[in-house]
Amino acid sequence: MAERAKVMLGNEVLSRESLAQYLTQWSRDAGVNVEIWALPDEIVPAHVMAAVSVCITEALSNIEKYGQARTVSVVITVSMSGLRLTISDDGQRFETLRPGFGIAVMRAAMTSVGGSFSINGTPGGGITISGAVPRTRW
Repeated sequence: MAERAKVMLGNEVLSRESLAQYLTQWSRDAGVNVEIWALPDEIVPAHVMAAVSVCITEALSNIEKYGQARTVSVVITVSMSGLRLTISDDGQRFETLRPGFGIAVMRAAMTSVGGSFSINGTPGGGITISGAVPRTRW
């Protein structure tokens, strides 16, 4: 997993295509279905995408190691107000997991670019990670 994360974080600007390729490759390697609901159509500043990359790689790493998920959904949208990121899985219920270092890393990445971060249990099982970065922080 560390090598996949390194490859993703090594790109200065991540395009829609490179994100889709990364998610597809992770899906094959991890044996977990990835549903890509939306990816950004416009170029997002490198510092914002670096924070998004940290969240994506850490969330997928946690899902692969602990989540026991069959499916992961990824949504990254950009609007006039800014960028929104949502990653949801159908794995273990949130109550069975203890927040640890990975969650702190994701939160720190998003707040370092002026964004927000949250993690919530999903009804019926799984976890949803959400983040947002206002365009005013770009």
